[in-house]
Amino acid sequence: MRLKKRSGGVDLGETTRNPWTQDHQEAAEKRDSAAVAVEPEPEPEPGTDRCEEYTQIKPYAGMPKEVLLLYSSQARYRVPREVLFWLTVACTLTLLALTATVIALSPRCLSWWQASPVYQVYPRSFKDSDGDGVGDLTGILEQLDHFQFLNIKSIWISPFYRSPMKDFGYDVEDFRDIDPLFGTMRDFEELLAEMHNKGMKLIMDFIPNHTSDRHRWFNLSRIRDPHYEDYYVWTDCSATSPKPNNWVSVFGNSSWTYDAVRGQCYLHQFFKEQPDLNFRNPHVRQEMTDIIRFWLGKGVDGFRMDAVKHILEATHLRNEPQVDPNKPPESITSEWDLHHDYTTSQLGLHDLLREWRAEMDVFSREPSRYRFMVTESYDYHEVDKTMMYYGTPLVKESDFPFNFYLLDLPHNTSGMWVQHLVHLWMANMPKGQWPNWVVGNHDKPRIASSAGQAYSRVINMLLLTLPGTPTTYYGEEIGMENINVTDSQIQDPFAKFNKSASRDPQRSPMQWSSNTNAGFSSKLNTTWLPVHPNYRNVNVEVQKQDEGSVLAQYRFLNTLRQTELPFQRGWFCYIHADANVFSYLRELDGHSKAFLMVLNFGKQSAITDLSSVPELPDQLKVLMSTNQVNNGMVLQRSRILTEAGEGLVIQYSTPTRYNPNHPTQCYVSEKACYLEAIDILYKC
Repeated sequence: MRLKKRSGGVDLGETTRNPWTQDHQEAAEKRDSAAVAVEPEPEPEPGTDRCEEYTQIKPYAGMPKEVLLLYSSQARYRVPREVLFWLTVACTLTLLALTATVIALSPRCLSWWQASPVYQVYPRSFKDSDGDGVGDLTGILEQLDHFQFLNIKSIWISPFYRSPMKDFGYDVEDFRDIDPLFGTMRDFEELLAEMHNKGMKLIMDFIPNHTSDRHRWFNLSRIRDPHYEDYYVWTDCSATSPKPNNWVSVFGNSSWTYDAVRGQCYLHQFFKEQPDLNFRNPHVRQEMTDIIRFWLGKGVDGFRMDAVKHILEATHLRNEPQVDPNKPPESITSEWDLHHDYTTSQLGLHDLLREWRAEMDVFSREPSRYRFMVTESYDYHEVDKTMMYYGTPLVKESDFPFNFYLLDLPHNTSGMWVQHLVHLWMANMPKGQWPNWVVGNHDKPRIASSAGQAYSRVINMLLLTLPGTPTTYYGEEIGMENINVTDSQIQDPFAKFNKSASRDPQRSPMQWSSNTNAGFSSKLNTTWLPVHPNYRNVNVEVQKQDEGSVLAQYRFLNTLRQTELPFQRGWFCYIHADANVFSYLRELDGHSKAFLMVLNFGKQSAITDLSSVPELPDQLKVLMSTNQVNNGMVLQRSRILTEAGEGLVIQYSTPTRYNPNHPTQCYVSEKACYLEAIDILYKC
């Protein structure tokens, strides 16, 4: 390149003109030239600056690097570039800080077992797919749409292991196999896969306390196989006096049975066909842990741990103290006759459960595959023992122990009694833990029968609006009742000893439709238990067509529970209880929307005056009533009318919250606040 100097600047020579700005003729002439001479650059005159500016006014395409650098250093190009750079840096840092703040302040997402009710399926009675009169796994698969209709994601299925069925599956012959009555392992795997495809979770029953007397381990233990000799609890006794102590079975009479093969007695806290395992033996502990791993490896999402308080017994085998010391010892035949100081809740029990929890946590490391654990223990008035199953602040145990106190609802139909039962759990539950509620299961009478059909709707409303996880026993969503079972129809082995304690009435086939056998079985064969005679009116198909049915109201309440933040995360506050009505609030700090529940458990209509609660607006609108004609009704705070068995869900908006001024009446498990302006939850 040749540069020509001139006064006050430099200019580009002819040979530096951009070829793209030349006309066609000049381009041709250049191509015809053999060479272009470049004059040597003369030495700069003394006193002149070699780096003087070009006279070119604007940058141009194809400029050389030297020219580009000269232009880029000018203020009008440099300053905007630096401003944009630092603005980008500032925006990036702000975004990172905002993201970190949101992550730090955001509450933990609710897990699947918290967001959805748990629905218990009793497989013998849910759906029969092959016409043998007994429900099975394929039948459950066929009815998965029912759970989707109810928006239920957590399904607990009662035992379907291989079993002689002396206690309908709770006497396990093989923990790694499916009983042919219910199907095959392939049927199970298909059911599990389809449940996962539909976003559902499967909870299995795990029965650690005992096996069937037909289990391979027991048969090897009877013949004193060196490895299996101490797999069960054995002690010396004789055939003529098989009572090493006064321990009594849950089902009545002695907990000991003499075995002629071994020449000793074995312990069974349930039926004699259910010998207790010896968890003092490390091999037994390992066997049961391996079984947990087996099913978790197949993809099971959780376990309900059965009868956990019975797992360990005192090794000294002393007599348990009598409730009535004056009662003749030979007349002790019932579990209620003794204080079970040596056969339940023994030292080491919680260590064992925490070991199993740790195994489940290993599998919970899979993304979105948390493994759930719930324990079953009827501790009655010893609620502090039940609360121990939550674990400690440092060591987790079960996600929650089943709360059976609402099973006592029928004992006293009053609002104060209901509040007492709710408070019993909430006041004793460790801080920050998650509550749960049960009103029925396969061992207890159906709530619609024990409390009365008139109360089934209001009980469902209580179940689905209290804080925590509700558990629904199959059929409760349509108000199924107990059946009457004649002597010739008895199936429950327990009823053969005590007919009044039969569990058959609450285990009748699910009522799907008005068809033969209530749609439970398509064949004309007799079902394993009779279908309730009211099945033509009380069934899923009929109630789906009725907006005011028990099913429709259950579905509405469950949807409300899962879509409204005050029910998921909010405070629970008692505000009123009397001989008829139990009333409480569900509210969330920062959220303008709140809910008032007014539930009448009494035997007569009642007018509730809540004018003493200034946090409520004067006028209240009913969002839902169990009596459909009252939906949308506007009520005065001082005069809320409910009929016996009626429940109201009232939605209201107010900037004032009840919980700050009444801390002793309010509870929250996982506290969060709501920022309405940008619709987010945050820790507070």
